Amino acid sequence: MTVELSSLRHAWLVLAVVFIADVMDVVDSTIANLAGPSIRADLGGSDTTLQWVLSAYTTAFAIGLITSGRLGDLVGRRRLFLLGLAGFTLASLACGLAPGVGFLVAARVVQGLCGSVMIPQGFALVKVVFPPDRLRQALIPFGPVMGLATVAGPILAGWLLHLDLFGGQWRSIFLINVPLGAAALLMAWFLLPYHAGEDPAARLDLPGVALLTAASALLIVPLVQGRELGWPAWTYAMLAGSAVALALFVVSERRSAHPVITPSLFGKRGFVVGLLIVAGFFAALSGFQLAFNLLLQLGLHWTPLHTGLTLIPWALGSATAVALAGAVLVRRLGRTTLHLGLGTAVAGLLALWWIVAHPGAAPTSWSFAPALLVIGFGTGLVFVPLFDFVLGDATAQEVGTGSGLLNAVQQFSGALGVAALGTVFFAAAAHGAELVIGLAAALFLITLPLVGLLPKRA
Repeated sequence: MTVELSSLRHAWLVLAVVFIADVMDVVDSTIANLAGPSIRADLGGSDTTLQWVLSAYTTAFAIGLITSGRLGDLVGRRRLFLLGLAGFTLASLACGLAPGVGFLVAARVVQGLCGSVMIPQGFALVKVVFPPDRLRQALIPFGPVMGLATVAGPILAGWLLHLDLFGGQWRSIFLINVPLGAAALLMAWFLLPYHAGEDPAARLDLPGVALLTAASALLIVPLVQGRELGWPAWTYAMLAGSAVALALFVVSERRSAHPVITPSLFGKRGFVVGLLIVAGFFAALSGFQLAFNLLLQLGLHWTPLHTGLTLIPWALGSATAVALAGAVLVRRLGRTTLHLGLGTAVAGLLALWWIVAHPGAAPTSWSFAPALLVIGFGTGLVFVPLFDFVLGDATAQEVGTGSGLLNAVQQFSGALGVAALGTVFFAAAAHGAELVIGLAAALFLITLPLVGLLPKRA
C-alpha cells in the first residue's frame, strides 16, 4: 500500500511537470497578443509585425506538432520532452533579449518548434505513470486549466508590462519563462520515466512532413504580408501552391506505409466534423482577441494594464463556465453543452459588436464588461468538453494521433485567424474591430449546426 501511494504521488508530480510545460505553451501563444503594440513601439516594424509575432509561434508549433508524437516513438519521449523544454526556455530568453523584429520573429519560430517537440510527449508520459483506472481522473483538470490559461495570457501580459521588470518593457513576458522553464527542467530530469511506450518499429514519413510544412507556409505568408504589399501576383501564386501542396500531401498519405496521420481517423464522421469545429472556433477566437486588444490599445490608446484589467470579466466568465461544465453540464446535457456554449458566445459577440459600433460617449472598461462576461462564459463551456466529444468514437490506437492532430489544427487555425482577421482589421481601418467581431460571431454560428454531427456522449 505504501509503495502504491508513493508511486501515485510520483505520478502526480509528473503530471505537474507536464502541466507547467503545457501552460507555458498556451500562455506564450496568447500573451504576445496584448504586448504587440509595445513590441512595435520599441522595435519598430509595420502592422504585419504584430501578426508575425503571433503567427510565427503558432504556425511553427502546429507544423511540428503533427510529427513530434511519432518522433517520440523513435527517439524516446523523455529525451524529446527534456530537449523541447530546454529549447523552449532558451528560445524564450532569446525572445526577451531580441535586438530587432527579425530576430524576435525567428526566435518565436524556434520557440514554437521546441514547444511542438515538448507537448506531445507529455500525454504519453502521463499515460505511463498513472494506473489505467486513475488516468481519466488525472486528465480531468487538463481542459479547464488550458482553457483558463488561454484567457489569462493577455491579463498576465498587461500586469507584466505595467510592472516593467528591470526596465525591460515587453521583454518580461518572455523572460518570465526562463525561471519557470529551468524549474520544470530540473523536476523533469529527476521525475520523468525513462521509457514511455516507444515503438521501435515506427517510421517518419519525410515526404508527408515536407508537403504539410510547405502547404502551411504557402498559406500563412501571403495572408500576413499580402495587404501591406498590395497583393502582388506572387501572393496569389503562393495561395494556389498551398492548395496543390495540400492535395499532394493527401495523395502521399494514402500511399505511405507510415502516414503522418492515422488514415482510419478520417473514416470517422465525428472526428472529421470535429476538425472543422475546432478550426472555426479557434480561428474566430484568436482573430477576435487580436482585434479587440488592438482596438483598446491603438484605437482607444489604453495602457496594456488597462487593457488587461478590461479582460477580467472574460476570465471570470470562463472560470465559472469551466467549473459548471466540468461538474454538472457535460454529464447531464452531453453535446448540448457545446450548442449552449457557442450560442452564448455568439450572443456576447453581437452585444460587443453593438457597443463598438455605437460607442456614444467615451467607452470604459465597464462598458465592455457585460458582453465580455457572456463571451467568456460561452467559450468556457466549449473549452472543457470539445476535444472529448471530437475523439468520442476514436479507438485507443487512434487517440494519440487524433489528439496531436486536433492540437495542431487548434494552433494552426489560431495562426490563420490572426493572419486573416488581422488583415481585415488593418484593411478596414476605423471599422476594423467591429468587422472582425462580426466575422468571429459568424464563424461561431457556422460551427453550431456541425456540433449535432458529433457523438452524443464523449
